[in-house]
Order: sequence, then C-alpha cells, then structure tokens
Amino acid sequence: MTVVAAAESRFHVLAVDDSVIDRKLIEMLLKTSSYQVTTVDSGSKALEVLGLRDEGDSSSASSSPSSSSPDHQEVDVNLIITDYCMPGMTGYDLLRRVKGSSSLKDIPVVIMSSENVPARINRCLEDGAEEFFLKPVKLADMKKLKSHLLRRKQPQKPEQAPDKPAEEAAAAEVTVSGSSKKRKAAAAMDQEGLGSPERTKPRLSSSSLAVET
Repeated sequence: MTVVAAAESRFHVLAVDDSVIDRKLIEMLLKTSSYQVTTVDSGSKALEVLGLRDEGDSSSASSSPSSSSPDHQEVDVNLIITDYCMPGMTGYDLLRRVKGSSSLKDIPVVIMSSENVPARINRCLEDGAEEFFLKPVKLADMKKLKSHLLRRKQPQKPEQAPDKPAEEAAAAEVTVSGSSKKRKAAAAMDQEGLGSPERTKPRLSSSSLAVET
C-alpha cells in the first residue's frame, strides 16, 4: 500500500442513504478510494453512530445506549455523505443537526441527490455542506472528498511572535542608515559653507599676526 493510500485509509466516512442500491454503490466507490466506510439507511441511525439522539424518534433513543449521551461521538467519523431525499429525516435535516452540535460541527458533510434543484443545492451549501453531488455518484466525486478531509486533519498553526534577532537587525539597519544620512548632510553643509563656526572661521596668516615695530 502506498503512503497516500495508507493515509486515506485512516479516514472514516459515514454514508447515509435509504436506497440499498445507492448505498452499495457509494460504499464500493469509497472503499475503492481506500476509505473506511460505515453505511446506514436513515438519518436517525446516522445520529446514533455519531452519538446524537434523534428527538423525533423515541424508540431509537430507548433501544440504543449510545443515543442517551448526546454530543458524544461513539465512532470517529471524519466525513458524512448523505442522500438528500429520505423518509423521516432528510439529508438537510441531518446536516442541520450535525452543524448545530458543538462537538460535531467541524465534520464535513456532503449531500447527494438525483434531483438537480438549484434552490435546494444553494440552501445546503449555505447551511454548511461542503459539496452537493448529483446521482449517480462517480469515482471522480470521491477524489473531491480528499481536500475536505485533509483540511480538517491539518492542525491550525499558532501565530508566532516576531523573531527578536530579526527585529534587532532591522533596528541596527535603521541606526546605520540614520548615521549615514547625518554624515552626508554634514558633508553637504561643509561644501556650502554652512558648517560649524569653527570650520567656517577664516584663518589668519602669520603675516597678519606680526606686530609692527
């Protein structure tokens, strides 16, 4: 396995689709792209995997131990890809629940749909979806997921204070530059006869200092 494939295999994708055929297809494409995959057939089951409780599904909450502890992710999921049109909880509803969770809001969410509805697409993207794929999903679409996964994995670099040696060097350069300018100004004044009084005082010849007898 190459280094790139090994890195991608560490990414875990949660795929949500009520269609068995579409679910199998997305699972195959993700595994072909070396991702780890967990598939579920509804938004409420996706919430269970994520450790969120579906408020509208009391039976799910009572049957699943993990659902009793909201905002506690039982499985490390790096990205969610979900169908838009599903009975009960839609993909858009799932998107809103994930983005509304303080502990899960940073997980990238990708929406899929067989219907090209611009208003629906724009609403999903405006509310936090990273991508909107039109079905049937293709292998090329899977490559688009990598940038979102890598961006989330990359740690934020803290702001570094300016380097003191660099500051000192800059200050020294300013001082040297200032001294050079002063020397040039003094030289110019000497040439124009505007120097100090000692320099501009006329010199007396030895003959003018002789005392007449």
